[in-house]
Amino acid sequence: MDFNIIRIARAVINVSDLKRSRDFYVNALGFVETESDDQHIYLRGLEEHTHHSLVLKKSDKLGVHALGYKVAKEEDLDKLAAFFESKGLKTKWLEEGSQHAVGRALHVHDVSGMPLEFFCKMDGAERLLQRYDLYRGARIQRIDHVNCAVPDVEKAYDFFINELGFACSEYTATEDDRIWAAWLHRKQGVHDQAFMNGEGPRLHHIGFWLPDPLALIHCCDVLASLGYGDSIERGPGRHGLSNAFFLYLRDPDGYRIELYNGDYLTSDPDFKPIRWDLDDPRRQTFWGHKAPDSWFNETSPFLDIETGEEITVSEAKLAKIKPEFII
Repeated sequence: MDFNIIRIARAVINVSDLKRSRDFYVNALGFVETESDDQHIYLRGLEEHTHHSLVLKKSDKLGVHALGYKVAKEEDLDKLAAFFESKGLKTKWLEEGSQHAVGRALHVHDVSGMPLEFFCKMDGAERLLQRYDLYRGARIQRIDHVNCAVPDVEKAYDFFINELGFACSEYTATEDDRIWAAWLHRKQGVHDQAFMNGEGPRLHHIGFWLPDPLALIHCCDVLASLGYGDSIERGPGRHGLSNAFFLYLRDPDGYRIELYNGDYLTSDPDFKPIRWDLDDPRRQTFWGHKAPDSWFNETSPFLDIETGEEITVSEAKLAKIKPEFII
């Protein structure tokens, strides 16, 4: 491939009540509100030098508009458009100015039907990494990854690895060595994009990086003190897969958010992907805690890049084994 995808850079989701969402994301979790109007809230982490990494868009219809990837150069967008068109996949251009604070952007559907976005330019914002007086809640630093349920993980894996230039850090396999889940990256961490076997395409969660494990604990205290205790779905804990500390939350509209810290470097070209057995009890939660049923049953819909309607989902290709743990 002759294009350069840098990293996962933003997500755009519909929410039903902006005030309620602001209370959760800004006042409880500690996101920085860069800007807002009566239809949008633009959020970023303390480390981020760009305008936002999460857009909350007011709508009566919940769903995910796009998972946004930053590319290195403007010409990468044209090369990506030609590539997706050559595969017969749906593409749509959004010219500069049609989305606030974002330059020209390419929206596509990938082989699983997920709505992806590629862009090069975004307006800048003050980097607040050392403004410790502004640290609140979970002290969110930056967007880290997204995890999606797809009906055919091996198909998604092959497309992202062989066509888009991602690398695999870790994966989960069945007894007959079928890929059940995979963690893929462009940046030098464990993942930008993860896939798991399930009805899809659907969003499982968006992950945000924290400065240290204590931020997860502090966030739990803040959430409880503000009356958001029921928003804690799972954790705190340590993943076996990725070795990271985690906390999973559900926002007021049910979107799953992961607070994440402590994975490892994957930049060496001779790094070998780590294989986990599906039923290994330590792969998801190193300390042995089981996932709640909501983990397997509840995901968020994607929206079509042209119609804005929910994307039709398909049943998972692999048997719906309910392992002890899933990331």
